[in-house]
Order: sequence, then structure tokens, then C-alpha cells
Amino acid sequence: HKVRSSAPSAYYERTEMLHEFWGDIAKDFFWKTKHAGQFLDYNFDVTKGEIFIKCMEGASTNICYNLLDRNVNEHKLGDKVAFYWEGNEPGDELTVTYRELLRRVCQFANVLKSQGVKKGDRVSIYMPMVVELVVAMLACVRIGAVHSIVFAGFSAESLCERIMDSQCSLLITADGFYRGDKLINLKLIADEALQKCRDKGFPLQRCIMLKHLSKEAEETPLGSQSPPAKRACPDLQVPWNPEVDLCWFTLLCGVSDECEPEWCDSEDPLFILYTSGSTGKPKGVLHTVGGYMLYAATTFKLVFDYQPDDVYWCTADIGWITGHSYITYGPLANGATSVLFEGLPTYPDVSRMWEIVDKYHVSKFYTAPTAIRLLMKYGSEPVQKYKRQSLKVLGTVGEPINPEAWQWYYTVVGEKRCPIVDTFWQTETGGHVLTPLPAATPMKPGSATFPFFGVVPAILNESGEELEGPSEGYLVFKQPWPGVMRTVYGNHQRFETTYFRKFPGYYVTGDGCRRDEDGYYWITGRIDDMLNVSGHLLSTAEVESALVEHEAVAEAAVVGRPHAVKGESLYCFVTLTDGVTYSCSLEAELKKQGGEKIGAIATPDYIQNAPGLPKTRSGKIMRRVLRKIARNDRDLGDVSTLADSSVIEQLFQNRCCTAV
Repeated sequence: HKVRSSAPSAYYERTEMLHEFWGDIAKDFFWKTKHAGQFLDYNFDVTKGEIFIKCMEGASTNICYNLLDRNVNEHKLGDKVAFYWEGNEPGDELTVTYRELLRRVCQFANVLKSQGVKKGDRVSIYMPMVVELVVAMLACVRIGAVHSIVFAGFSAESLCERIMDSQCSLLITADGFYRGDKLINLKLIADEALQKCRDKGFPLQRCIMLKHLSKEAEETPLGSQSPPAKRACPDLQVPWNPEVDLCWFTLLCGVSDECEPEWCDSEDPLFILYTSGSTGKPKGVLHTVGGYMLYAATTFKLVFDYQPDDVYWCTADIGWITGHSYITYGPLANGATSVLFEGLPTYPDVSRMWEIVDKYHVSKFYTAPTAIRLLMKYGSEPVQKYKRQSLKVLGTVGEPINPEAWQWYYTVVGEKRCPIVDTFWQTETGGHVLTPLPAATPMKPGSATFPFFGVVPAILNESGEELEGPSEGYLVFKQPWPGVMRTVYGNHQRFETTYFRKFPGYYVTGDGCRRDEDGYYWITGRIDDMLNVSGHLLSTAEVESALVEHEAVAEAAVVGRPHAVKGESLYCFVTLTDGVTYSCSLEAELKKQGGEKIGAIATPDYIQNAPGLPKTRSGKIMRRVLRKIARNDRDLGDVSTLADSSVIEQLFQNRCCTAV
């Protein structure tokens, strides 16, 4: 490789262009006061002082005002649908307009103020995918409070840890919800978390609970339609502590639906969102008001080619950054109509997603490779039961998509007429940083293609030297963009150590990356998911893609296992498609597949039949658990975020005998 100095260039010209680009976009939003100094100021080099990023410091605005008031009053979108809410059960639905959403947000913002919540206070939200979740987060934003949303699949311990780390003054939750046919008593988990907080010396005194499944939910619906009785669960046993608990609907009675927004500095905190904690204590990623608003709005508009008549559906949960940026903030900032989905892609049958696409005439669809691979197992027939003629753009998010899944998504779901935007970004980046633009970027299956406007990537070797041309190494960024995180809440030193200390002058993503001869970027997986086999750096994602290309394999996960000669060997878990039986001949074919697709060095050493893989409730494979299984190490650490922990014992019992 050609190597040049590890010190990043000044990029004066590029930076000036960046200021002009984002400055023009900022004019489309309402600012109570304007910024006076430099549009974007930063230091990425720990050797030159404290790391900082500031965007439009001194300007003041309110995101809720820009998302709702501006669209209702200035853009005359009050009667436009903001959300089609689709419940877990087919037929359980609500339609909420921008005017109705603004009214409800203002009303709940007044409730929060009545409970003593003020600007800068942290509020923890632990709710299912209901419209009231959006109401709660925007009500916080309206009064300048900082929301910390915890995914409603996390355990009581995880919720407790996040409440305590951010020192939240209030918890907002719900009685329960259904995930498929499984009833989740959310309030029971929330109460356990609050007890853990008390036991650890942090007694949170107030909890607002939404009655989502019980009788009051039918009496006071949010939206223009009443939910059917099928959602109600009057037998749900909900614990209640009158000294702590407050009822959402009771608090709303008689409350004004007008609330003046709190004007916040562009660099005031907006929200805290915790990483999953699979590799240590969760990090409280902190995003701020002005820059995040600009970045979420702009990436949504350009990456999905948003048009005013679009119906957009992101299948993520708002408990993750994808739901923050591309269900709530990005779409609402553009006056978009979105689908908000509470259920599962396979409930009550595996055609559910395509039924919803046809029902609401969805034109822009954004989901995870995990979901695509899951649905691939059932073939094309469940997809082709529905027309899907409204679809125009398909997107993927969460992990690199293997080329076979990309092809199925493009050919079967999109019928070869919908461009696919394979987006790479992180909780920390706030929005897309590597992404195609639909119908503008020539697609390569599995590639995140090129950087978004103003994003400057680089690939470094282990010595921190910048590589040019076709190369593979560490993915870093040389300068900030408005939506990048500002710090780890309460621990700026950890922020600097995690993202800036390894290679001073660069933001380090923690991901490996390959750049091909055409300048396209290919994410090769987390650095800790890259294996050194006989001195060769191998990406687990590449080996997984090779295995999944075999028609018998629905999903694969590859981890390293210590090897006396090679250093590391390849231990592969494969989930087979329905009806396929695992056999010695199939194992031989799969080993051959890995060697042929990548090279002899990528031939799997061990292949284990895995009827199921350990996944978090967001659908991500927990590879650290698989590494433990491959090594027959039962010290698994925290597995509370797993959707189904019973799969672990099954995998231990099915371990390859040659790997013991």
C-alpha cells in the first residue's frame, strides 16, 4: 500500500465548504437567536488538548418546535398523518396527525412540568412501540429536559444501571405489551429496576405509567380511531405503589394543550442513549440539540430521497439510535408520514411486513439484515402474496449485509426496481456516515459505498499510517459532522480514550473497513470480530457471507477459537434453511465454500449446526457468547439482553466434538 503521514491534513478548503453546506441547511429551520462565531469548531487530537465538537454554539432553538409547530403553522401540515400506528395484532391501529401530535406533546410537557421536571433534568423512558413513546420524548425536548430511552426488552438490571448512571429524576413506562403472542409485564420489570435503584442508594420517587393494555387505554385513545378490544388485557396484574406511581391518563385530565417551548442553546444536551454494554459497562452517548437536528433531518431527506407524498417505514425500535434518528427526529423534521410498528415481522405469520407495506402504501422501507435473512428462510412465496407496488427505496441498517441477502432483498422484495441504500453509522455518529444515495450511487451488493456530505473517512494500518487506494484496516474519520456525539455522559475521559486515543487526530469507529479499486467502502466488522489466522487478518463478516451463499444456510456466525499453530482458528455456527438436514457431506461443502470464496486461509476449522443463535432483543448476534461456547467456557457474563437464553445450553450440547 501507499502510505502517507499519519497526521491528518488541515482540510481548510473542505471545512469551508462544510460550513457553507450546513449553514444553508440551517436556514430551513427556526432559530430563536443566531450563532455568532464559527459554524463548526473542534479538536480531534488528544495530544493538543481536550477533545471537543461545537456546532452553531450560541444559537438557540427547540427541536420540538421545529418538528411540530413549524410543520403545523408554517408549512400547513396540521391535517397530515404523522404516524400510522400498527399494533402487535393485525387490525389494532391508530392514525395520528401532526396537529394531534402537537396537542398531545404540549399537554404531556405540561404534565412533566407539574411533576417538577425542568430544563437539563434527565428523564428515563421505558416503553413499547406506541405513539405515547414519541409523545414522551418530544415532551421532554419541548421543556429542555434530556430523555434517556431504554429499550423495552432490556432487563431490570439494565434499566437500573441506566437510570443511576444518568441520575434520572423520573421514569415513564407502561403496564405491558405483547411481543408476538408473548405478554410482557413491563411495569413488573420497571418496579424491579426501581427497587434495585433504592437498594443501591438512588431512590427514584416518581414513575408515570401508561395503561396500554388495560381498560383506560380504550377509554382515552391517542388518535382518531379507538383500539379494538383484542389489545386490551384486563387480567394483566399490574403492581402499583401509590407513593411512587402516577397514571398517565389521570395526569392528563384538565391539563392545557398549549406549552411554550424552552429555547435551548445549540450545544445543550438533547438525549442520552446507552450502548448495549456487550463489551463492558454501557456508555451514555450524549447528543446535543442543533447539530443533531440538522444531521438527522438532512440524512433522512437525502438518503431516502424523501418526497412529500411518501409513506416511510423504519422497522427499528425507538429504543435504539435508528429509531431516534429515523423514526422520530429525521422524518418529523421533514413533515413525513411514517409507520410505527409495535409487532414482529413473523407474527401472526411471516407475511406481516409485506401486508403492512400494501396496507399503508409504504414507499420507503428501512430494516435490518437480520430481518431480511430471517424472512429469506421462508422463501419468496410469503413476499409475493402481496403486491408491494408502492415501494421505491429499500434500506438496510445495523450490520453489513451479506451479498446473498442483498440480492434477495433487491430481487424478491424490490423486484429489481428499488435501489438499496446500505447505510453504515453508529449510535455515536447520530446519522448515516457511509451510504449510497438512491438512483445516484451505482450499487455494489454489500458495500456502504461512499461518505455522506462533509464526512471524511480514512483507513489506517495498525501503526496509524493512512492508506491510500485499495486497502484494508481501521475505519476512522478525520473531521466531525454536526450530528456526531459530544461526550460519554459523565465521563469525558472515557469518550476520549474510546474514540480518540488510539489514533490521535482521528475519530476511531472500532470497525474494520476495506476500500476497493473504485473507492467503495466495505465494512468488514468490528475490530474485535476480525481474526488473525496464520498472520492473515480475516473479517468474520466475509466468512459469514461466504457460508450464507450456500443455499442450505440461512444464517451464519463466525468467531475465533485459539489454535496452537495458527493463533486463531475459524469456528462457524450455521443455521440451516427449513427442511435441510445437517450432514457430513454438507459440512464438507461448507468448508469448501469458505476456502473457494475467500481463499484457503478462510477454510472453516469447525462448523457447528446451530438451530438458533444467541441474539439481543434488537436482533443482533451476541458473538462474545459464541466465542465462549466455541471455547467451552461457561463464564458468559451478563446475558440479560438475550431474546432467548435457552439457546445457549442447546449450543453447548451441540458443540463440535473435535473442538473440545
